[in-house]
Amino acid sequence: MILRDNPVLTRELLVTLRSPRAFILQLLYVSALGALVYFYWPAEEGRRQVSSGVARRLFDIFFLGQFFLVALMAPTFAAGSITGEKERKTYELLLASPLRPGTILVGKLLSSLSYLVILIVSSLPLMILCYLLGGLLLSEITRGYLVLILAAGTFGLLSVACSSYFGRTSSALVVSYLVILPLAVACVVLTRTDNVQARDFVSIAVLPPWCLATWTVLGILINRRLLRPPDVGSEGKDVIDEEEEMKYAIGVVIDRELFPDKLFAPAKRTDLMPDGTNPVLDKELRSEIFSQGTLMLRVVIQVSMLLSIPLMAALLFLRSDLAAYYVAYVLTFNLLVGPVFSAGSITQERERQTLSLLLTTLLRPGKIVLAKLMAALRVSTVLTFLLTEQILLAYILLPELRNRFFTLIIFLAIIAVTCLATSTIGLMCSSLARRTSVAMVLTYLTLLVLFVLPLGLGWYLERIESFSRASLAGLSVTSPFSAALSVPMHTGRNEAWASQPLNVRDEVWVPITPKLQMPVWAIFLCIYPPLSLVCFWITYLAFRWRWWRAGGLG
Repeated sequence: MILRDNPVLTRELLVTLRSPRAFILQLLYVSALGALVYFYWPAEEGRRQVSSGVARRLFDIFFLGQFFLVALMAPTFAAGSITGEKERKTYELLLASPLRPGTILVGKLLSSLSYLVILIVSSLPLMILCYLLGGLLLSEITRGYLVLILAAGTFGLLSVACSSYFGRTSSALVVSYLVILPLAVACVVLTRTDNVQARDFVSIAVLPPWCLATWTVLGILINRRLLRPPDVGSEGKDVIDEEEEMKYAIGVVIDRELFPDKLFAPAKRTDLMPDGTNPVLDKELRSEIFSQGTLMLRVVIQVSMLLSIPLMAALLFLRSDLAAYYVAYVLTFNLLVGPVFSAGSITQERERQTLSLLLTTLLRPGKIVLAKLMAALRVSTVLTFLLTEQILLAYILLPELRNRFFTLIIFLAIIAVTCLATSTIGLMCSSLARRTSVAMVLTYLTLLVLFVLPLGLGWYLERIESFSRASLAGLSVTSPFSAALSVPMHTGRNEAWASQPLNVRDEVWVPITPKLQMPVWAIFLCIYPPLSLVCFWITYLAFRWRWWRAGGLG
C-alpha cells in the first residue's frame, strides 16, 4: 500500500515526470556532463598515465558536482511538499483522507526525490566511460553513488521535516538550507580525505547506519506531526499572538522594543501614520515580516550564530590570514536568507488575492516597488550584518589585522553590495513569476549562476594551461566569494602562506582596457550597483504593466 497503491506518490509523479520541463532539464543536465567528458577526454589514447589522471579528476568533478547538486536541489523539491498543501488550502483535506501518515510521508518524499535520483542515475553511463580510461576502481564508483543516494534521502527527509513544521515554503526552504549545507560540507570533508582506509570506513561503516538512524528519528517526528497536527483549524491560526508565542518560545525571543530587533521588526503602530508616510513600507516593516512566524527568524538567528562561533575561532583568531573565508560564510548566509524576504514580496500579494487592491490604490507603482525593496533589504541586511560582529572583534583584538584595517572596509562593502544584489534579484523574480515557490527557485538559480558557477568554472579551467590567472579572475568578477578571496590578506603570521591558492595569496588584476587594470573586488563593487538598478527597473516595468492592465491609467 505504501508504494504500490499510494495515491499521493502516483499523483505527484504524474505531475512531475510528465512535465515538459522535466525532460528539458534532464537533457540539459546530461548534455552538460557529456560536454565535460568530451573536453576532458585525452587527445592521445596511448598516454595511459595522463588518462589515469584525467579519469581521477573527472570522478572528483562528477562526485562533488552531483553531491552539491543533491544538497542544493533536494530542499527545492522537498521543502514545499507539505507547505504547498498548506498554501493551497488542501492540507486538512489530505489529513482527513483515509491515508496513514506513513503513506503520506513516503509518497511526498519519494515523489520529491524521484526526479533527483533520475538525474543522478543518468550520469552513470558517463562515469563508466571515465572508468574505461583507467585509474579508477568499480568500488570507488559504487561508494560514490552510495553516498549520493544516502545524501539524497537524508537531505530530502530533513526538508520534509522542515516543511511539516512551517507554514510557508520560503521559511521551510531557508531553514532546510541552513541545516543541510553544513552537513554537506562535513560529509565532503570526511569522504574526500586522502586516507583511503579512513575514507572507506566513513563511507561504508559510518554513513549508512548514521543515515538510517536519522531517517528513523525524522520519520517518527513527521508521522507524529501528521497524526496530531497542531496547525490545522480555522483561518485564525494565521494571526500570530506575539505575547502568547513569547511564553513558549525556546531560545531567541524577538522583542520589537529592543535593539537590534527593532531595526528589522519595529513595533506595531498604535497611532495614525504621519503625512507623507509610505503605507506599504510601514506595513511591510511592522507586520509582513511576522506573516511567516517568528519561529523561522529564531531558527535562522540561532543556527547562524552557532555556526559563527567555531568559524570565528578557526578563520579569524587561529588563522587571521583566512578572514576572507569567514566573509564567505557571511555571504553564504545572505545568499540563503536574502531571497526569503524579497522573492515573495509581489507573488504573495497575488496568492493572498490582494494584488488587485494594491494596484488600484492611489499609490504609484514606483512607490510600491521601492517600499517592497526597502523592507526586504532592511531585514536581510540587518540579519546579515549581525554576523559581522566577529569580524569587527578580530580587527580590534588582532594586531596583524589592525594593521590592514582597509581590508575591513572592503569586506563590509562587499557584504553590503551582496545584500543589495540578492534583494533586487529576488524582487525582480517575484515580479516575473506567478507563484512564490517559482520565484524562490528562480532567484536561487540566478544567484547560483552569478555567485557560485564562476568559482566552479574557474576551478575547472585552472588545469588548462592556455588560461592565465587574469583570464580566470575575469570570469569570476560576478561572484562575491571571488571578490572576498581576492582581497590581499597576507599578514605574515603563518609560514604556510606560500601553499595557499594564488587567488588567496595576493591580488589578481584584471585588464579592463589596454591601459587600465583593476582587482576583482573593485570590479565587483563597480558592476553590481548598476546591475541592481537594472533589476529594479525591470521590476518597476513589470509592476507598472500590471498596474496599467488593472486600469491605473484609466
